[in-house]
Amino acid sequence: MKRFVLLDTAPIPNNGGALCLFEYGEDFVIKLEGGKGGQLMNTRMHGSEDALAAIPCKRIAARAGARVLIGGLGMGFTLASALQHLGADAEVQVAELVPGVIEWNRGPLGAKAGNPLQDPRARVLNEDVAKILQAEPRGFDAIMLDVDNGPEGLTHSANNWLYSLDGLSACARALRPRGMLTVWSASADRQFSNRLAKAGFKAEEVQVFAHGNRGARHTIWVCELK
Repeated sequence: MKRFVLLDTAPIPNNGGALCLFEYGEDFVIKLEGGKGGQLMNTRMHGSEDALAAIPCKRIAARAGARVLIGGLGMGFTLASALQHLGADAEVQVAELVPGVIEWNRGPLGAKAGNPLQDPRARVLNEDVAKILQAEPRGFDAIMLDVDNGPEGLTHSANNWLYSLDGLSACARALRPRGMLTVWSASADRQFSNRLAKAGFKAEEVQVFAHGNRGARHTIWVCELK
């Protein structure tokens, strides 16, 4: 019988609690310490994480020197998907706030996503994605956000700024002309759609299966600058 085996615990900066990495049979699972929110992610169901990058990267792949930013490394599947759909001259920056998550991806998690951190086009930064957004106006062709459970912060209340009107406006300023923003969420949120419009985006809610073509569905907002 499969059981959860705790492999490591990684503190979230600024007194944000901690993330726990579990082995569950042949899969890995990340949960919040204390069990709040259940499973945040696992290596068996990552269809929506793949789509978060595939949708925008397919549209910008023909651009010379395409440059994209991913907020949240997670289990590496969004990064792997971005690299799969971008050209050899692309650059993919990943902002990950929790140092332990980066180490997990360099260690036991890496093989599950195809070791994307070993790709020379990838650069992972132990940094808050909000700081990168504000420091690089017109710096990116696409931005992909998966730093929490969606527009309402679950793992870290400081993430709420990123999904606010100010945060989304910062995303708009960080994008190049015809830039794209995609945002992952466990569920739909009408108020968030309205905020995207106020920030200058034409947004569409896309429902994506977490695994194959069945089971739970997640929401991805696919946004283009107006």
